[in-house]
Amino acid sequence: MSDNASTATRPSLRDPRNWPMFAVMFAAFGVARLPWMLQRALGRGVGTVAYRLAGSRRRAAEVNLRLCFPEKDEAWRQRLLRDSFDALGVGIFEFARAWWGSIDSIRPQVQIEGLEHLQRLQAEGRGVLLVSGHFMTLEMCGRLLCDHVDLSGMYRKHRNPVYEWAVKFGRLRYAKAMYANEDIRATVRHLKKGGFLWYAPDQDMRGKDTVFVPFFGHTAATITATHQLSRMTGCAVVPYFHRREGGRYFLKIGAPLENFPSEDVEADTARVNQAIEAMVREAPDQYLWIHRRFKRQPGGRSDYYR
Repeated sequence: MSDNASTATRPSLRDPRNWPMFAVMFAAFGVARLPWMLQRALGRGVGTVAYRLAGSRRRAAEVNLRLCFPEKDEAWRQRLLRDSFDALGVGIFEFARAWWGSIDSIRPQVQIEGLEHLQRLQAEGRGVLLVSGHFMTLEMCGRLLCDHVDLSGMYRKHRNPVYEWAVKFGRLRYAKAMYANEDIRATVRHLKKGGFLWYAPDQDMRGKDTVFVPFFGHTAATITATHQLSRMTGCAVVPYFHRREGGRYFLKIGAPLENFPSEDVEADTARVNQAIEAMVREAPDQYLWIHRRFKRQPGGRSDYYR
C-alpha cells in the first residue's frame, strides 16, 4: 500500500499562512460533535441560506433539473430544487460527523441490502470497484459501510494543505486508504490484491480520459476510468446506492455488472451512467445538482449554463 494513501501529514502549525484554515478546521471538529438532531436542523438552515445566496450554483441546478426531468412541471422541479438545497445543508454536517465525529447513535438506524455480493467477492479474493454517484450521503454511508468491509476511496486532492490534511485524517479513521485520483499505480495494485475501492465517476473531470455518452438523455463528458480500472485489474464493478430518510440510512449494493468490461469503452461508460441515473431517480433530492454536468459537449463548451 502507498504510504501516502494510508497516512495524513499535518502541515506546520508554525506557518502563519496555515493559521486561518487551522482555525476553521478546529471549529469544524467542534461542530462534528454536536447532537445529530441539532446538526440536521442547522443543516436545513444552511441549505436555505445557500439557496438564497449561491445564485450561480442554484441556476446551474435549475438547468440540470430542466434537462433531466423535462416531463415534470416547473412547480415539481422547484420543490425538488429546494429539497436538494436542504439535503446539501444537512450533507455538510454529515460530512463533518463522518470525518471527525461519532456515529454510534446512527448505526442502529442503518439498513443494508446486498452485502452478500461483497462477501462473496471478498471470499473469492477479487477486487471490487464500488461505483456510486455524488450524493450528499456519500461520506456518512461510506463510513457506515466500513463497519462491514475494508473500504478505500479515490478522491481529488485539495489545494489547501490544512484542509487536505484534515479531511484525509478524518477519512482514514474508517477507510483503509485514500488514493488521490492521479495515483493510478497504487490504485491498480490495491484492486489487483483484492481490495475494495469506492469511486464516483459522475462529474466532468477536465483533463482526464473522457467520452461523450448519455446521462438522463443528454450527452455528458464522462470519465472512462471505470472501464480502464476493470480492464487493468480484473476487478468486479458493483453499483452502490445510498440515501437518507429522516434519521435512517439505506445502503443498497447491487450485483456485479455482467460482461464488464467489454471491448467497447463507450458502451461500458454508458452502462455506468445508466446505473448512476437509476440511483438518482430513487433519491433525486439528495443528488449534487449544483455541478455543471453538461458543460462540455462534443462541439465545445455548451450554452446550457449561460
